[in-house]
Amino acid sequence: MRMDEAERRRRLAVRHALAAPVDSPEDVTAAVTALHSTDPASMVLSVLARLREPSIAEVERALYEDRSLVRVLAMRRTVFAVPTADSPAYIASTQHSVAGPEYRKLRGMIADSGIDAPDEWLAAAHAAALAAFDRLEVFSSAELAAADPLLSTRIEIGAGTKYATQQSIASRLLTVMSAEGHVVRARPTGTWASTQFRWASMRRWLPDVGDLPDAADSRSLVARRWLSRFGPARPEDLQWWTGWTKGHTTAALATLDTAEVELDDGTGLVLADDLDPTPDPGPWVALLPALDPTTMGWKHRSWYLGEHGPRVFDTTGNAGPTVWQDGRIVGGWAIRDDGTVAVRLLADVGTDAEKAIEQEAEALERRLAATVVKARGRRWTPVEQELRG
Repeated sequence: MRMDEAERRRRLAVRHALAAPVDSPEDVTAAVTALHSTDPASMVLSVLARLREPSIAEVERALYEDRSLVRVLAMRRTVFAVPTADSPAYIASTQHSVAGPEYRKLRGMIADSGIDAPDEWLAAAHAAALAAFDRLEVFSSAELAAADPLLSTRIEIGAGTKYATQQSIASRLLTVMSAEGHVVRARPTGTWASTQFRWASMRRWLPDVGDLPDAADSRSLVARRWLSRFGPARPEDLQWWTGWTKGHTTAALATLDTAEVELDDGTGLVLADDLDPTPDPGPWVALLPALDPTTMGWKHRSWYLGEHGPRVFDTTGNAGPTVWQDGRIVGGWAIRDDGTVAVRLLADVGTDAEKAIEQEAEALERRLAATVVKARGRRWTPVEQELRG
């Protein structure tokens, strides 16, 4: 069976809630599997772009009041907002690729700092942090460091390099323990666009969430979730998105009932019961933020990115803000320091689409209400640099 680029674009439009917006942040997250959340502002803007009635308060409700969504450190050592019910599986699926390497990295820092028996010392610090979580409830890394003398110990970061510095063990330990599923990111300390946040133990923040499930079963669940939203796709697309090894990716896909389909540029996989063609959703446009899950969802992007990659991606492979028309990227946009939104089209989209894109930019500018979102966890793209002057 063949699935050409037109079908893939229709699927993207409908399944990712771009041509057909949805009612809640929970619906948005289900539509894209997981929301890229290293930059909290981009996460919020990804949700707003897909809601029938865009509301920042609704995003905060889902994350911090109902807690139906939670931010976890998972795929590719990246923070994602995922459905709370699935969060143990996302964390368990990356124990080998994220938690393990993070533990070994921290152990090396402890050894480089001249601490004897680093494994035993780290185990003691780990236990001290677990005990402090219950006393502190919701806390900053500085408050965790102050909770126990062991946790205030300063260790060498980047030993032997010109970037060498010192930090408390608490700061680095939180990264490891979040990858292990012991602790989660709570509400930001500032506005919705703030990158500063507080922490809470998983057990206190989400008391109904149980222990981590089996890693192989978890990878199977994550693979199914992803393929149902991003298929047809190649196995290497899933491997890139998750950061798993090739062996883990192959094994996860082998647990699913899949079908091969012919793409314009090779062979892809879909779930076996997901072969029906997608009805044409009609014309649509969207302004998606940097690191949006749709833009970043595949390793092979030519069918929606075309030749625009060098203009709308930064030099380290991170997507900047993009303009979409009918399932393809046609430009980029930027938020200037005065809070205005500027657009740069890189393709001829026609008069009607150009007007619709202009209206989307005006609506986004109103929603931002002069909030300026900077490049976080990435670099400015060429288009952003041009538009920002």
